[in-house]
Amino acid sequence: MKPTSISEKNWARFKIIILALFVVLALLSIRFTRVGELFSPGVLRTYVDAAGLWAPLAFILFYSTGVCLFVPGTLLTGIGAAIFGPYLGFVYVWLGAMVGSSAAFFIGRTLGRDFAASLVGERLKRFDEAIARNGFAAVLYLRLIYFPFSVMNFGMGLTAVRFLDYFLGTALGILAGTFIFTFFIGNLVEIWTTGNWGQLISYKVFFSIALFVLSLFIPKAVKKIRGEP
Repeated sequence: MKPTSISEKNWARFKIIILALFVVLALLSIRFTRVGELFSPGVLRTYVDAAGLWAPLAFILFYSTGVCLFVPGTLLTGIGAAIFGPYLGFVYVWLGAMVGSSAAFFIGRTLGRDFAASLVGERLKRFDEAIARNGFAAVLYLRLIYFPFSVMNFGMGLTAVRFLDYFLGTALGILAGTFIFTFFIGNLVEIWTTGNWGQLISYKVFFSIALFVLSLFIPKAVKKIRGEP
């Protein structure tokens, strides 16, 4: 419940300050404290392995927390592929990304939307209304061109986009990229751990490399379809 002793504008300012502090502390904790060590490949694998049957849930929790703390998604995805392989790794990474992106969206929406709305002038208001009407398409497009993941999660919470549009756009938009990266890393790690170097010339490796290279052209292809330079 909002305090009655301060105005709505001051309450919005207070919340945006909390959001700013959260972001700064998240970045500093990963960079300068031992929190960052928890998301290193070796430590994270140790914790996940120790979880036993709960390993998938533990990893999803780690991944989603990492997303909210601005840990690079490529690092977390690579660890997931290395631990669980190309297929289960894809499932758990995708779930972790969805939980984390949803949590970050609600943090941004709860703490920053009121302040952002108070700054919206006539020009920005049209943009805000447009993204509310076309939320799914906007989110899908930004995910397909690999817009910075964590920044977008919090940023979309500041807009008028509906959560369902955001959720569905994210779910579909990260699907291909997540599969390609986990398939690529997972297959290479499997070869490394088994020592079966002959598999380096297998169809799976060539296919995973082809998918990985193809993924680099997805943003350009999407922009070209939309008629952008």
